[in-house]
Amino acid sequence: MTAAERRTGAVARPYRQLSFWFDSMAEAGADDFLPRPALAGDLAADVAIVGGGLTGLWTAYYLAIADPNLRIVVLEKEIAGFGASGRNGGWCSALFPATTAALARRHGRAAALGMRRAMIDTVDEVRRATESLGIECDYRRGGTVTMARGSAQLAAAKAEFREAETWGVDEIELWGADRVPRGAAGALGATFDPACARVHPGKLVRGLARAVEGLGVLILEGTEVESWRPRAVTTNRGVVTAETIVIAVEGYAAAIPETHRRVLPLYSLMIATEPLSEDTWREIGISHGETFTDFRHLLIYGQRTADNRFAFGGRGARYHWGSSIRPDYDRIPAVFAHLERTLGELFPASRTASVTHRWGGPLGVPRDWHASASFDPATGIALAGGYVGDGLSTTNLAGRTLTDLIFRRDTELTALPWVNHRSRRWEPEPLRFLGANAGLAGMSFADLEERVTGRPSVTARVLGPFTGH
Repeated sequence: MTAAERRTGAVARPYRQLSFWFDSMAEAGADDFLPRPALAGDLAADVAIVGGGLTGLWTAYYLAIADPNLRIVVLEKEIAGFGASGRNGGWCSALFPATTAALARRHGRAAALGMRRAMIDTVDEVRRATESLGIECDYRRGGTVTMARGSAQLAAAKAEFREAETWGVDEIELWGADRVPRGAAGALGATFDPACARVHPGKLVRGLARAVEGLGVLILEGTEVESWRPRAVTTNRGVVTAETIVIAVEGYAAAIPETHRRVLPLYSLMIATEPLSEDTWREIGISHGETFTDFRHLLIYGQRTADNRFAFGGRGARYHWGSSIRPDYDRIPAVFAHLERTLGELFPASRTASVTHRWGGPLGVPRDWHASASFDPATGIALAGGYVGDGLSTTNLAGRTLTDLIFRRDTELTALPWVNHRSRRWEPEPLRFLGANAGLAGMSFADLEERVTGRPSVTARVLGPFTGH
């Protein structure tokens, strides 16, 4: 046992194996991922935050800046960044799970446009905040290239461009085949959205945890929250009483009785290749800072990392009965093989690169694919989440929004349409199991349908209202 392990009183689990991001930090000696001390009995605080991911840490940061005298405690079952915050694709984007059109139908045009402006500004707010805190997280704002591979996808690209022009907020460009990355196979065109930055999510979340500790926030790890009620959080190590309680557990909400049916834990898996040469990257045509995807319905996403790897992920892993979450669900060989094939199809130059890392984890999906940030002054309980994989930036907006709500501020953020939005609960089993996996199968069929017919999928149009469109 090392001296560091003796100080913490615990031997670290192999947390570095959770993702390429954590492993690369451990390899560089930037983090040993040893757990911080756990709660040691009952504790009183002003704010108790359940969850040590980006939602909880950004909320702690903005609360501490607003009032340095607040006693803020973050309660985390594992270590800071254990969940999606330390395993995602590293897109700091302006994406929101519900589309602008869906927001406008529900909340009106002005509210929908306000949400879009807030999300676009958040991309730069993450840069401003991390720079002010001295967090080096490989942030580079290079935008997102969404390739159109086939006639049906080209039609989708043109439709996205026209819709962006209609709303007048997002600065989407429509590219012809001459402007797509030169190494992209079969791309007939693309859209380009400048409102996205590449980041190293491990450096971001772990750096943010250290930064908020420097502001006086207490992070207690190895502390499992069992339940909560107004003004109190019960853990396996004691009760924390606080005037304000913030619930920030995203997909893991499905494992807690109070929020079991608020979100559905859907798995997304990733791979990372060995570093590629500069010559290979010139052949591929993806610059540092650019993220990429295409217009298929079963989502894929990728970036060029700061050390010149592909980090590439996608959906496709099935939903598990009872919203269960288990470590072995993080690694599904068939999904990894699919991702490796897909990356090779997108960029043939990547086929000679070895895959060095494979990982995954659950993200949180609300029933209407509509993220929310809410606060009940009567109970003192705040909650944010339901990002459907678009949380790396949205968590920052959540932290700022919850801070304004908790301090009873009347601001542009507290007027956003996601504030106090409540999604209906997911159906009980077996309906939840059948519906979730039918939806995944439907998206796969929609992609096949478009490849065969060359026309926009009828299946996808039918499923659209169920996926935030």
